[in-house]
Amino acid sequence: MSSVRAVPVTTDMDGDLLSADDAWHTARRVGLVTLLRDALKRFRYGDGFSHARGFALQLALAIVPLVIAGSGLATAVGAESVAQVVARTVVAVSPGAGDQLLADVVARGPAELPEEDGEPEDSRSENVGELAVALGLTTAFLAMTSAIAQLERGTNRIYGTERDRPFLRKYTRAAVLTLTAGSSLGIGLVLIIAGGPLGDAVEDVYRWGDVAETIFDVLRWPVGLAALVVAVTVLFRFSPRRHQPGLSWLALGAALTVVLWLAASGCVALYVAVSGDFSDTYGPLAGIMALLLWATVTGVALLLGIAVAAQLEAARAGMGDPLLRDDDADGIPDELQPEQPVETVSPDGGRA
Repeated sequence: MSSVRAVPVTTDMDGDLLSADDAWHTARRVGLVTLLRDALKRFRYGDGFSHARGFALQLALAIVPLVIAGSGLATAVGAESVAQVVARTVVAVSPGAGDQLLADVVARGPAELPEEDGEPEDSRSENVGELAVALGLTTAFLAMTSAIAQLERGTNRIYGTERDRPFLRKYTRAAVLTLTAGSSLGIGLVLIIAGGPLGDAVEDVYRWGDVAETIFDVLRWPVGLAALVVAVTVLFRFSPRRHQPGLSWLALGAALTVVLWLAASGCVALYVAVSGDFSDTYGPLAGIMALLLWATVTGVALLLGIAVAAQLEAARAGMGDPLLRDDDADGIPDELQPEQPVETVSPDGGRA
């Protein structure tokens, strides 16, 4: 249940969508400190942490089968080198005792399957790969669609909108955003988080040379950051159930989300790297635990960014405090109090 004031839909004096200039002027007039303080209030009382955890769970459930689908795709097309690149990259970015197991698989190469019932080994391997691709992609798509739908619910509560779109519209829009913004988000995440290990794996498998690897290492940062900003801005524009301002207005909150996400992801990676007890405590599950931790900070960064964008628009409309009034300080906003006293029945049958 959200207890924040609904953000009114605003436009500029000509009736056009708000632009980046409007956002900058509003931020300077309000003050960045005040804006961030009120945005944190809106995030907290809009139940941002709960929705961030829900989004994180669905995001983690989408990433794992997507990795499986990538390996299955390589097997289905007979591209053992691609499977090697995927495996080496996963080994490099995932902590835990499971690394050695996966490294052994990489070192051995594809397992030799005995021929059964006259079916060739290559045909059996291709069938298994196709099944892994189909199941992995389907599971990942459904989980990511659910994650985007959860993001809509979180953004609605932060904007003060109490009801989501009807079921069919909500999940249809979530599916479209998964194919568009979700793809861009995935590209950005791979380039930023796994770009270094990915480049090293491609170099080890394909021997593409130091020059090509250097070019990749340089270009992956601007391309990855641009993909992240585009994806986050599109999610900010089309997730909430309201008429949003222009993309350039929302870019301020999107840029803040990317910066916050980079800082938080770096902290998670540093904690996992320097904490010797992390892998010892979780063992083979260390990679999953790190994924869940990272997905949580990703959800928090996304919803904090939308809270900044929402509070910026609220400030332009002259709305200061983002919280609903609670004059009697009983924890229930005055607007949510029942208009008439609730009639109760006493144990002796009388009414109080």
